[in-house]
Amino acid sequence: MDSVQGEPAPSRGEQIQAAEHEAAKQRLLAQAEAERIPAEETTRALPDRRWRHGQ
Repeated sequence: MDSVQGEPAPSRGEQIQAAEHEAAKQRLLAQAEAERIPAEETTRALPDRRWRHGQ
């Protein structure tokens, strides 16, 4: 039996929902990884141009 600490085993619908949830999570993680900008590109020092506007 698959129950843990007296809890009933999940129904087939709950199992399907959990599998779909996990698949969606994996798709989101894959998409985020594909769109990720490497840290070395985000930490490059750029001149701060804000100070020139008020002068």
